[in-house]
Amino acid sequence: MFKYLYLSGLLLATLGLYATPAVPKAAPIEDSTELYQKELDNYVDSVNKSFKYEKGTILLPGGKVEINVPAGFKFLNKEKSQYVLTTLWGNPPENANNTLGMIFPENSDPFADSSYAFIIEFEDIGYVKDDDAEKIDYNEMMKGMQEGEKETNEERAKQGYAGIHLIGWAQQPFYDKKNKVLHWAKEIRFDDQEGGHTLNYEIRILGRHGVLSLNAVCKMSELPVVKADISKVLHMATFTQGNTYFDFDPKVDNVAAWSIGGLVAGKLLAKVGFFAILLKYLAAGWKFIAIGFVALIGFFRRMFSRKKEEKESVIFNTVTDDHTAPDDAGEQVADAPADATPADNNPEDKS
Repeated sequence: MFKYLYLSGLLLATLGLYATPAVPKAAPIEDSTELYQKELDNYVDSVNKSFKYEKGTILLPGGKVEINVPAGFKFLNKEKSQYVLTTLWGNPPENANNTLGMIFPENSDPFADSSYAFIIEFEDIGYVKDDDAEKIDYNEMMKGMQEGEKETNEERAKQGYAGIHLIGWAQQPFYDKKNKVLHWAKEIRFDDQEGGHTLNYEIRILGRHGVLSLNAVCKMSELPVVKADISKVLHMATFTQGNTYFDFDPKVDNVAAWSIGGLVAGKLLAKVGFFAILLKYLAAGWKFIAIGFVALIGFFRRMFSRKKEEKESVIFNTVTDDHTAPDDAGEQVADAPADATPADNNPEDKS
């Protein structure tokens, strides 16, 4: 499309060179890319101003979890987080059902480049026993997951996703038995990935009725930034009184089918959820900022293309109707340099 607009502009300029000198100069036409950028900037500014970030102690929906947001971070509530995940980042609404909020670095936002955000979810799966935590050989686990890639990728292909390959641990799993917090990070590559590899940093906080999940997806290049902040993020969320891991009552509470090893291996995320959806877009070469802009960019691009074409049409008609060009103008245009005219009648096909 941009090639089409560019060639149309050159054609218009060429026509102007051979038109009668008496033709008044047309007012400069604002470039469609400039118009698009202005509208995009206005849109981003408008959305960011609509967000009311929070700090301090916040009780999350459901009453089971409390989050304490310190200086250097900010929290976005459930409703706005679901808006970010679905409207801005393109995730299906059903995949945002468990979202309780998002945590951003102080100077970041949903549109920020080269940054990260932790998506907060609660999985009501029951009490996860942690008696296997000290017995797990994570190197062997990684080999097992890598060996299982073929089956995983066959399923992903059926769902329209690119093949996924685990490069290894970006941060080997660590379980804090005292605080019941598990965290790890994986380095991932995709079959259609452009640029660097993808980082998936995950935190699980065990509770009486389930697991609180904090997931960040970004570029591997952002690992140092995430690592620098992770100690603070790990201690932001806690379960409220009566809902902690230590409040478990075996007489009335359900025990989860998952173990610590199962959480790390990703069996909890075997469904097509945020993990798969976010990585699908990252694998396609989009930066984290661009996940939800696919449709938006197309909309503005088409809108401004139409506007420019309409303006060009008005000017062209004014020239041809009021000031007839010389009879040989067509031949002169044809003799113009090749890069000044469309190569065929459908230049869009060569964009």
